[in-house]
Amino acid sequence: MANVARLTILGSLNMDIAVAVPALPGPGATVLGGAAVFAPGGKGANQAVAAARLGGAAGMTIAMLGCVGDDEFGAALRQALRAEGVDDTGVRVAAGVPTGIAMITVDQAGENMITVAPGANRETGAAELDRLAQEPRLPGAPSVLVISAEVPTAVIRAALNQEGRLTVLNLAPAPPAPGAAALLAAHPDWLVVNESEAAAILGRPVSGLTEAATAAADLVQAGARNAVVTAGAAGSAYRATTIEQNQSGGTVAAFPVTAVDTVGAGDTFVGALAVALAAGIGPADAVTAAAAAAATAVTREGTQTGMPRPADVHAATGYRWPLLAP
Repeated sequence: MANVARLTILGSLNMDIAVAVPALPGPGATVLGGAAVFAPGGKGANQAVAAARLGGAAGMTIAMLGCVGDDEFGAALRQALRAEGVDDTGVRVAAGVPTGIAMITVDQAGENMITVAPGANRETGAAELDRLAQEPRLPGAPSVLVISAEVPTAVIRAALNQEGRLTVLNLAPAPPAPGAAALLAAHPDWLVVNESEAAAILGRPVSGLTEAATAAADLVQAGARNAVVTAGAAGSAYRATTIEQNQSGGTVAAFPVTAVDTVGAGDTFVGALAVALAAGIGPADAVTAAAAAAATAVTREGTQTGMPRPADVHAATGYRWPLLAP
């Protein structure tokens, strides 16, 4: 199935401005860092690149839907997508609006702080939903929609209500509780969040794999058909409600690697998971594949530049990527 699968990513596109520092600053503190590095980013675009690198060689079509401004940053982001083989014809240029920007600070341990100015991402709306509705679908071919939360909540909810696709919702950042509840009520096929995002949705702390597993089960009870809660270096927990899995769940230990840069690891996880699911891989193996890809990403500098290809995953983790070129 992988050679005819189509993945569509509805989400954000940002220009990342990253600065490496000795240590992350506390409130009111100033730290001196290295030179600012400008690079393509945005959770939606990142997930598209991750999917293209891991699924494109197997014949999957990857398409991006979203908005950029009519400025140099917007043009650069679209060019970066094309260079990765992502179809960018669904990326709309919003006149008179700046492209989104993410300001990233990374310390020597690879931990990061991110502040986002959404810009044109807030313009994502009816035009993108109409284009999504008109996308071609081949009979019997898998079609997956990946949605990130850096676009308006109303757009996310409307996209989830369009039928005929497997939906993967990444609530990062998690909207306020009423908004998150409304999105879960739309029953996304897969919900992917980290510990802090799960905590925001559930209204309680979530820390470590045991609590992540409980949170994943509770997120399914709240409306998601399947849920994954990532727990950083501890690993990931999932709850699957597919017939094949008979409402089972489990945990996947993190692959032991040395982290260099954790920015983009979550987006790599989401993109990899979507590719695996589109290929018909079962929940446990799909989460494992996503964990291996994310672990590989943290060993490489940069966000999109650090996202791995199948050979990179094997070299870093010993895990053989399950999709092969046709």
